[in-house]
Amino acid sequence: MSADSKVSVKKRQKLGTAETRRLRLEGLVPGIIYGHQQDPQPVMLDEAIIHPIVTSGHKVVDLDVEGTLEKAIIRDVQMDPFSRLVHHIDFMRIDPNERVTVDVAIELKGTAPGVMTGGMLEHQLHSIKVDCLAYQIPDSIIVKVGELQLGGVIHVKELEIPAGVHVQTPGDSIVVHVVKVNTKEIEATLLGAAEPEVIGKKVDAEAEAAAPAKKK
Repeated sequence: MSADSKVSVKKRQKLGTAETRRLRLEGLVPGIIYGHQQDPQPVMLDEAIIHPIVTSGHKVVDLDVEGTLEKAIIRDVQMDPFSRLVHHIDFMRIDPNERVTVDVAIELKGTAPGVMTGGMLEHQLHSIKVDCLAYQIPDSIIVKVGELQLGGVIHVKELEIPAGVHVQTPGDSIVVHVVKVNTKEIEATLLGAAEPEVIGKKVDAEAEAAAPAKKK
């Protein structure tokens, strides 16, 4: 886990769709801070600053709210589907000494030998739910697939989890496996998709079927 990132935010006084649209046009992200029996505080922050923190998978941040420091975790992020910019962000206040429950991303490393022998790597689980102290939240869980042969599988219970981190996701859940690829079925599907339909023949056949039988 990396050191906590410091992020400066400003309080938002104006709310509503028009205001949030204006903020985004200026390169700002609307957000909110909540939790710890305090009133929710709408905020705004620089997209260029929060974007690399979000995409790195980092969870814990030190918020500078106009001079007041608050430790928080990134609880929810909305990304624009086209620009991939941060659209909205939720921060939850935390006590560094209390346990929190979060989703942690799974990151695959290496090349599975089974792929070289006709298999296909299927990454089924992209994150796991864990609980731990706030300062122990991992940025990601690394899964090494360098020894995964054809038919090989890695379950949640086989992951290397940092000390103090408790996994809530069921241990028998499949994270990644290498499955055999039926090349004949794939080739048949591709050939079927590539084969053009002869429109003229289809029309002629339909017309012939619809025409009344000729009298002898």
